[in-house]
Amino acid sequence: MKILKDDEAIRRIKCAKGVAVLTGAGISAESGIPIFRGEEGLWTKMSPEEMASFEAFYHNTAIVSEWYQHRRDIIDKSEPNSGHKALKMLEGLVGDFSLITQNIDGLHQRAGSGSVIELHGNIMENYCIKCNQQYSPQEFDEIYQQNPEHIPRCYCGGLIRPNVVWFGEQLPVECIENAYQAAINSDIFLVVGTSAYVAPASDLPRLAKQNGSYLIEINPNKTAISHIVDLRLEGSSGVVLPLLVDDFKEIMLENKQFTR
Repeated sequence: MKILKDDEAIRRIKCAKGVAVLTGAGISAESGIPIFRGEEGLWTKMSPEEMASFEAFYHNTAIVSEWYQHRRDIIDKSEPNSGHKALKMLEGLVGDFSLITQNIDGLHQRAGSGSVIELHGNIMENYCIKCNQQYSPQEFDEIYQQNPEHIPRCYCGGLIRPNVVWFGEQLPVECIENAYQAAINSDIFLVVGTSAYVAPASDLPRLAKQNGSYLIEINPNKTAISHIVDLRLEGSSGVVLPLLVDDFKEIMLENKQFTR
């Protein structure tokens, strides 16, 4: 074992049929994508209402669009890190696996993870709020450049916006329902790189624990749920996750040999 020393954790992994993971900004920060909270977070430099609300987008289209383009440029230049890749490996080890993320950068998909539950949307996607026509970032920019002072409009006349959940908006019903179900069904629930302050995502670890799941937190700092987790692994996800997944693999292989 490289990182797991807790006998109960090892026992629970041996018995686990379902694993769910919740990731936050911390895992993407290791790929060079700025976080929103914390001492160096974006929200310490600007108000969320200035850039991340429909009102801001409607009244300050040029500024908000340029800010989103800047963030897309950062994401385009970023690559999935060892933490993202470790979760892809874990997905291949577990029969029932769910990956829930608060991030909007798509790095989990680029690492090869499938069926990612994106609670807050994906910044690389855009859609018409009237007919739901989808637009790539390139298509959005082309339309925007034609009239940069106004919100881009679809051929149907509807407004085109980034596919992200802004402040004051509800999370997609299907996504949050799938996330709740994954938490309830999990035997092991990993909380990775999130401060766990923002509901309803912050409710998921608690819901998992209430339904008997073994709660493991990976974070360099203590969070809002550190006092309720069953096991806290202090450190960055890029370092801790590969070690943890190696232990998962070893435990599961040993268990399969033992139960033959």
